[in-house]
Amino acid sequence: MRVAIVTSDARVYYLATKVLKEYRIAFHSIRVGDKIPFDVEVVLTSERDYGKIDFPVKIIVRNESFIDELLAKLEGRERFKRVYIAIDPGERPGLSVIADNRVIEVHHLKNPRDVGIILELLEKYPSAKIKIGHGAKRQRILMLKALADLLGYDYPVIVVNESRTTPKVGGIDVSQVQDIVAAINIGLREGREVPIGELIEVKEPTKREIEDIKRRSRELSGNITISSKLAREVAIGNLTLEEAIEKQRRRSR
Repeated sequence: MRVAIVTSDARVYYLATKVLKEYRIAFHSIRVGDKIPFDVEVVLTSERDYGKIDFPVKIIVRNESFIDELLAKLEGRERFKRVYIAIDPGERPGLSVIADNRVIEVHHLKNPRDVGIILELLEKYPSAKIKIGHGAKRQRILMLKALADLLGYDYPVIVVNESRTTPKVGGIDVSQVQDIVAAINIGLREGREVPIGELIEVKEPTKREIEDIKRRSRELSGNITISSKLAREVAIGNLTLEEAIEKQRRRSR
């Protein structure tokens, strides 16, 4: 048996055993601190137990996608040849991980600055490149600025024409499904690679853009119209619309 589950987390243990049985992979069940048998090649564990286990090859089980990494390690090969972290920018960006033209993971981010998951994915897939759709200018700039602060302004990303990447979808949580499907389609398309810094150079917003942002602030808040100064900060990617509304709300008290 080349796999061992070593964890004190019941949820992680249940999930790992369920998936391993589905794939008919035999495994040891071992308590944290116990000796790991000589024939084990890979240890599956939880995030909280990871640092307690002295073993060279460990995989954290967060969800069922751990099986891809496990199979790759058992097969003795690099996991994937080409990996892309693809982003459909927007108020709540959709994100996909495309590896060798397969969808490996999908996520729905809280806001354009919610880039923590992207950093986690870059650690998880060291060879991955970031792809981002060319639309949703304000939100795209916000996200790229957040990434640039962490990765550097010279960090390369691939810009993709996202025309016709968003499908028409019916049913519940339509926007979330659309964002994720669009992110998948972006990940499967070709694009051009440029430094982040080149993509966050913005022109002074037009009067029409300012007025449109102010209109959106009324729609989003119900009764608050942000100032032209705040609308400009939103337009150039220094604030989210929600942050601008909250600033206006505080000023009005």
